[in-house]
Amino acid sequence: MNTDYHQPVLLSETIEALQIKPDGVYVDVTFGGGGHSRAILKQLGPTGKLYGFDQDPDAWKNTPDDDRFTLIDQNFGYLANWLRMNRVRAIDGLLGDLGVSSHQFDSTSRGFSIRYDAPLDMRMDQNRALTAADVINTYSVEELTEVLRQYGELRNAWPVAKALVKIRPLQTSGELMRAVQAFAPRGAEHKFHAQLFQALRIEVNEELSVLKDMLQQAAQLLKPAGRIVMISYHSLEDRLVKDFFRTGNFEGVPTKDFFGHLSRPLEPAHTKPIVPTEEEIERNPRARSAKMRTATKGEKV
Repeated sequence: MNTDYHQPVLLSETIEALQIKPDGVYVDVTFGGGGHSRAILKQLGPTGKLYGFDQDPDAWKNTPDDDRFTLIDQNFGYLANWLRMNRVRAIDGLLGDLGVSSHQFDSTSRGFSIRYDAPLDMRMDQNRALTAADVINTYSVEELTEVLRQYGELRNAWPVAKALVKIRPLQTSGELMRAVQAFAPRGAEHKFHAQLFQALRIEVNEELSVLKDMLQQAAQLLKPAGRIVMISYHSLEDRLVKDFFRTGNFEGVPTKDFFGHLSRPLEPAHTKPIVPTEEEIERNPRARSAKMRTATKGEKV
């Protein structure tokens, strides 16, 4: 397991939640360093199968040498299509760890981290055209405000966007942080910059729309009693997962069938998310904000 790339969060809790069948078919839609995948493989028998998804070439070198494992170098938003290409039409379980990997945060060339002065890239998939620099340097004030408000949840999104448009072009993360330093609340500068970077990263990678697509496809692919486990790290992702598990939609509005039963493909396994222990957070501080939710496919959909 490559812990230098990414230390798997809530590892034992994830394996327990998946309730792995030795002969089952499973998917890890966020392969990364391979920590979760290797733990799943340990639970599988000779006929079990695991498919991993990761669009970051840096993750491919972590591929386990195991005939039961197949890595698909694609965005998990195309989950159903790529599984179908691998002759898979139903699965017993799916895991998604939605956090940016430690490797990506520690990279000095991708612009994910507020710790390094790096090019404003932030693309998970280097084949994408849009970069964070493009967003900052070409979006209108109104468009940039919407990105910062919706994806970064910045209360001062409008003045920040106006300042960026006035001072652009910007090409590095250091230039970006210096340009908005005056807008960072005193004592909360780190949080402000993290929210700003989060907003740009989500916009560049279309993270929320891709997550919605994947969840809907996963619900269809799961066999009856199959399990889906999602680990999220910020409220926007967690809200989408929670609402979809609870109501079957992303608005969080329950709908009922003719008989008054909730119309949802999945049944939440817990009323509240599972969070890391203090011991895990001490070992891996990046686990601090993690929330794990689990749902089961109903017998009838």
